[in-house]
Amino acid sequence: MLSWDEFDKDEAPAKAPVAKPQAPKTAEPVVSAALNTMNNEDGVSIADQSVLEKANAAIEHLDVAAGLEELEMGAARLRVEDKRIINCHLDLNQLVPFKYDWAWQKYLDGCANHWMPQEVNMTADIAMWKNPEGLTDDERRIIMRSLGYFSTADSLVANNLVLAVYRHITNPECRQYLLRQAFEEAIHTHAYQYCVESLGMDEAEVFNMYRELPSIAKKAAWSLQHTQALGDPNFHTGTPETDQELLRNLIGFYAVTEGIFFYCGFTQILSMGRRNKMTGIAEQFQYILRDESMHLNFGIDMINQIKLENPHLWSEKFQGEVTQMIVEGMQLEIEYARDSMPRGVLGMNSGMMEEYLQFIANRRLSQLGLKEQFPGAQNPFPWMSEIMDLRKEKNFFETRVIEYQTGGALTW
Repeated sequence: MLSWDEFDKDEAPAKAPVAKPQAPKTAEPVVSAALNTMNNEDGVSIADQSVLEKANAAIEHLDVAAGLEELEMGAARLRVEDKRIINCHLDLNQLVPFKYDWAWQKYLDGCANHWMPQEVNMTADIAMWKNPEGLTDDERRIIMRSLGYFSTADSLVANNLVLAVYRHITNPECRQYLLRQAFEEAIHTHAYQYCVESLGMDEAEVFNMYRELPSIAKKAAWSLQHTQALGDPNFHTGTPETDQELLRNLIGFYAVTEGIFFYCGFTQILSMGRRNKMTGIAEQFQYILRDESMHLNFGIDMINQIKLENPHLWSEKFQGEVTQMIVEGMQLEIEYARDSMPRGVLGMNSGMMEEYLQFIANRRLSQLGLKEQFPGAQNPFPWMSEIMDLRKEKNFFETRVIEYQTGGALTW
């Protein structure tokens, strides 16, 4: 037998003699080269007719049951009360009847909130970024740090969502929202690239920042540590240990990565926009933040539903672990705030951000039914809530393009 190493030699090896093909086990009509050109009365060549006969024979003997065994589907129709978020063996192709109306409504809300990065006018941002007097060094640092973290964070989120989470969620209405969320993560990564390209930044520097700056690298490393296990193709739910691992992933994914790690950068950029600086980037971040708020709310609802359906997973020991995860995430974001904002800027400082993140951590703990760890922590940035609740139709900073091209207007 030939090895691939032999092809590295200067001369190709001599061709091995071709073995005479054996006769087929079952007799089949032999069509000569001359007959290949002959047509029947319908104008179909005899050779094509042979292929058609084989196709019809294969369809006639198609084993329908083989395709359904993997779904463990019986003859009975789907019952809504049998639906579950995880470890459900019903037919996942049947979207209705709905059991989790909140998941379907969030899918509809996400579709209604659609936007694209190119809709945002970046002209003023480009002029301000290129003007040596346009921004202070501290303001430029915030822009660079924010784009450096978010440009790859949403890719990490999307990879975890598509390669791990979707596979283990066994409810079609939840999966419908996850598909919408995956598309939104792609839009977010697109938006960061659009900002970087518009401003003429060094793309390699920005997109590799999560490997070079410790405050960014630690957040990325924490997210990967708490979400990678589910990506193993040999991982399967169905035991208390693996089900807790899935729950651990969802909490790290939604409550910490999307529920804490994003908030310092968003607050900084949106504060800049409120001062009429870098309004294009601020507008992009506003829409992204609103998407992320819906992602967070969906994730919290899904986590709490899994807890209701699997109360044995929510042990006292596991609750302590989850609390620790939330506090770790908060501390990492505080460290990032100190690095990205070493001095007071944009009406805020790292001390105010620390209190804000304690307030956010309390919110996440409370949403999961856990005890708050920072009594008395207040929100020093109440305007953040107003921005998240802003209706899509409002033309934010008077730069929003709200005319959408419908399918009927597209040219093919």
